[in-house]
Amino acid sequence: MKKLIGTIMTLFLVFSLAACTTSKEAGKEDEKDTNKNDNKDKKVEQVLRLNNGAEPTSFDPPIGFDSYSWSSLNNLMEGLTRLGQDHNPEAATAEKWDVSKDGKTYTFHIRENAKWSNGDPVTAGDFEYAWKRLLDPKTGSPASFLGYFIEGGEAFNTGKGKIDDVKVKAVDEKTFEVVLTSPQAYFLSVIANPAFFPINQKVAEANPKWFAEADSFVANGPFKLTKWEHDSNMEMAKNENYWDAANVKLDKVTWAMVNDATTEYQMYQNDELDTSGIPAEASEQIFKEGKEQIEDQAGTYFYRFNLKLEPFQNVNIRKAFAMAIDQQQIVDFVTKNKEKAAHGFVSNGFNQPDGKDFREAGGDLIKFDAKEAKALLEKGMKEEGYKKLPAITLTYSTSPAHQKIAETMQAMIKENLGVDIKLANMEWNVFQEEQKKFKFQLSRSSFLADYADPINFLENFQTGHTMNRTAWSNKKFDQLIKDAKNEADETKRFEMMHEAEKILFDEMPIIPIHFYNQVTLQKDNVKGIVRHPVGYLELKWAYIE
Repeated sequence: MKKLIGTIMTLFLVFSLAACTTSKEAGKEDEKDTNKNDNKDKKVEQVLRLNNGAEPTSFDPPIGFDSYSWSSLNNLMEGLTRLGQDHNPEAATAEKWDVSKDGKTYTFHIRENAKWSNGDPVTAGDFEYAWKRLLDPKTGSPASFLGYFIEGGEAFNTGKGKIDDVKVKAVDEKTFEVVLTSPQAYFLSVIANPAFFPINQKVAEANPKWFAEADSFVANGPFKLTKWEHDSNMEMAKNENYWDAANVKLDKVTWAMVNDATTEYQMYQNDELDTSGIPAEASEQIFKEGKEQIEDQAGTYFYRFNLKLEPFQNVNIRKAFAMAIDQQQIVDFVTKNKEKAAHGFVSNGFNQPDGKDFREAGGDLIKFDAKEAKALLEKGMKEEGYKKLPAITLTYSTSPAHQKIAETMQAMIKENLGVDIKLANMEWNVFQEEQKKFKFQLSRSSFLADYADPINFLENFQTGHTMNRTAWSNKKFDQLIKDAKNEADETKRFEMMHEAEKILFDEMPIIPIHFYNQVTLQKDNVKGIVRHPVGYLELKWAYIE
């Protein structure tokens, strides 16, 4: 899903688990044998120690639209479906569903034993309340666009329709009905996303800030929130009211909030964390040892131009800056985590009807070319009447990893265009808000897919989209995205998406840097953590051997 998401840090970050248990022997010799027998029956506490990277933006499901929030929230809550160990959607809070012949109406049957952590039953009304709140313009959810496939959803969210016209309803306490604008092949995957988690309506109406503290948080997933020291750490415990609690092996999950890859790695070496990302300075040696796990992750690290601010209103100047960046050099010598250099926006991993990978079929839409970049800069400056470019600042969210990439881009732009740019950084939450307000000329971004389809990448750049944040607008692009979402012929739909991506790169409101992967160090006794290529960290099946 689209989320803004995240940071290189987020990519490097992986999550950890460890078992901690102690037992005391009695002081008397004649009691030792008895104590040993007693301890045989004692369960070894399963404690998983993770690093969240930073303070969650919000645990309000439609608001925390980034991996800092949703990776942990995904283990506290659960939607109608959940991504399984094979990364495909499976029955979760809903035990089954029916689909109409035209593929547009889904009727979900919620489990009788689905409960909230406070003992309340999870009802169809909780889903109706949550999904309408996601689409309510008053909520201001950056993830609201994910619900536009619901009939009446987009009209309500954009102020052109009424809440009563949104086609989601609780038929009865345990039956939930949804009507879609058109059949959606990826619908069951989308609704596994945290944006579609239920909200306990009774709790939310009594306390609108129910999600902000551990003592008021109510969960319906494998774990419940037991401690939250803001900007410091969190703890979760197994949720005994979860419908599938018998299959949850972990007793506790602890989360640090360390936004530095080197510090995280040191904590792993010091046995404070049981998994870790790999800092660039240690990657060569670690890869030689072959102890890392490398898994796919659908997403892109990139930079956004702001077309509202000079000089990036000019397409040739934008192209010049984009072509002055050598993505391969960045992944080889800066990030050093075996990422793939990005020469398009949609990442690898999405197969077309003809069996080809979307990215491979689309080819390279931007390539490093210092000579052409210099020529385009001169052309753009002539078009704007510039003898000298206005001052330019590149802004990134605070992180050593982001800083290294920003400094490399600064050096490449100086070397290949002869342009001096300034660097600026700020903490994640402030950075995110300022970027949404179009305060930056050129700024760091990342996108991790919310569901498994190329359209999820491309829809971000529709006119006025909450994830656009470039002020770029193209009517033909918008129409292609709209048509692709309603096209039943998969071959035609993929052709539309390729055409849309080409338009995006013809006008260049972004600079792609690299596609994400998940590189992890993990202790040998840690098993069952699932890192979805599209989706969020999954601890339901994790355990310590």
